[in-house]
Amino acid sequence: MKALLLKQYMELELTEMPEPALGEDDVLVRVGACGICGSDIHGLDGSTGRRIPPLVMGHEAAGTIASTGRNVTSYKPGDRVTFDSMVSCGQCFFCRRGEINLCESRQVLGVSCGDYRRHGAFAEYVAVPQNILYPLPDNLPFEYAAMIEPVSIAVHAVNLTPLELGATAVVVGSGMIGLLTIQAARIAGCSRVFAVDLEDSKLELAKQLGAEEGFNPRGCDVVKEIQARTGGRGADVAFEAVGATEPVRTAIAAVRKGGTVTLIGNIKPTIELPLQQVVTREVRLQGTCGSCGEYPACIDLLSRGLIRVDPFISAKVPLSEGAAWFSRLYRNEPNLMKVILQP
Repeated sequence: MKALLLKQYMELELTEMPEPALGEDDVLVRVGACGICGSDIHGLDGSTGRRIPPLVMGHEAAGTIASTGRNVTSYKPGDRVTFDSMVSCGQCFFCRRGEINLCESRQVLGVSCGDYRRHGAFAEYVAVPQNILYPLPDNLPFEYAAMIEPVSIAVHAVNLTPLELGATAVVVGSGMIGLLTIQAARIAGCSRVFAVDLEDSKLELAKQLGAEEGFNPRGCDVVKEIQARTGGRGADVAFEAVGATEPVRTAIAAVRKGGTVTLIGNIKPTIELPLQQVVTREVRLQGTCGSCGEYPACIDLLSRGLIRVDPFISAKVPLSEGAAWFSRLYRNEPNLMKVILQP
């Protein structure tokens, strides 16, 4: 099969590789679409330490079942499916509690971190265990289905956050995850959502997707603007979708006393935390990792058009052009958000 291989850092090559071996509980998926994630871009230069070459990256994917292992009875060749990016064991303490995203033996498709290497879906075929598969309705194109993984991250973050009907939310960071979180927060009952970002074009898109207003820290005092619209208290909840010190500070300062800040972004492994603000204002900090069983809900939301992903898809290209598009994304070319590879 053809695969886009990270041979060494900053070097991607379309090459021939053997089809993945199929275990008794696995299915072989003919990949119809696979999105290039921001974590793949950071993996290209080795900055994350989680994409050690040689590796086939890619974890946001959907396709058609080509063959099944002998223990697979719920799926058959020809079925349209997507799959979780995280491979959970189903047996550990956390899996038995239903917290599959916290699995003690968790692996991630397209990740090589020293403890394991698991090839991903920038290839014609990928093998995945049946327990992370989800069927797709016919009306959901593969390029949209490949976006279910990032949608699930936003939906999981909102699910973890204590929300009352009519709550006010702030989403700091209007990249793709932030924009998806805005939509999920509105669906969950937030009557007002404010967006924060350093790019006015992203704030305009945020307003199209459900944000009431957008604030750029380069042009205003974000916290004062939000307080002015909330009786001086601040928002009930904030979602931080960047993962760096200043955006986290903004999220903490923007919520009211007793509010919740849900941390989604993780660009920086460590940040400076305004501890006194958190303690004296009794702000709850909630971490969130991946998703935990939200795929069926996300598939339904997408198929019914309640969450939109079409504004994020900048290009749909063949696998043979993958290396060139990786370079464009790595250079942070303007107006590029999500590139979908179609093996």
